[in-house]
Amino acid sequence: MAALVARDIPAGSFVNLGIGQPTSVADHLRADQGVVLHTENGMLGMGPRPAPGEEDPELTNAGKQPVTELPGASYFDSAASFAMMRGGHLDVCVLGAFQVSAGGDLANWHTGAPDAIPAVGGAMDLALGAKSVFVMMTLFAKDGTPKLVPSCTYPLTGVGCVDRVYTELAVFDLRPEGVVVRETFGTSYDELAARLEVPLLR
Repeated sequence: MAALVARDIPAGSFVNLGIGQPTSVADHLRADQGVVLHTENGMLGMGPRPAPGEEDPELTNAGKQPVTELPGASYFDSAASFAMMRGGHLDVCVLGAFQVSAGGDLANWHTGAPDAIPAVGGAMDLALGAKSVFVMMTLFAKDGTPKLVPSCTYPLTGVGCVDRVYTELAVFDLRPEGVVVRETFGTSYDELAARLEVPLLR
């Protein structure tokens, strides 16, 4: 999935990678794409993961994972970082999700579980501030229920903000006319249509 997302990010984009699966996108970006990675904790010009043994404890992403810096990287405080996120300065953000609705609503911070410690963090700012929102997630939960749904049952992070969903079985574009199956992997359109409650378009 990370390689597919990296492939589809437009050249020269300013991009934020959310915590979890999205961080792996950094490892698949090509230098000639000219993509500049932003981290919520205050860095512009983040590179891929460091080689084992070359980690710098002072260089981490928002998920506290070790990262590298590229030539020209810069650092700033949280106020400047969130101003970039909220001000429409990011071209793309890539987020994980618990659920995405057919209308592009995003639920990625809380499942409503009584023992969970909810914290929306900067996901709300990214979902509404970035020009395009890509989601990386498994298409089905562990119990087999779909995560691409007619409407979200978990608390929302953002309304109508998701443009594209990347899963292990298919990539979907969320458009005003409906959910479009962009490409599939090891399955077919008909099989997906039978398993999902969301109407699909070719």
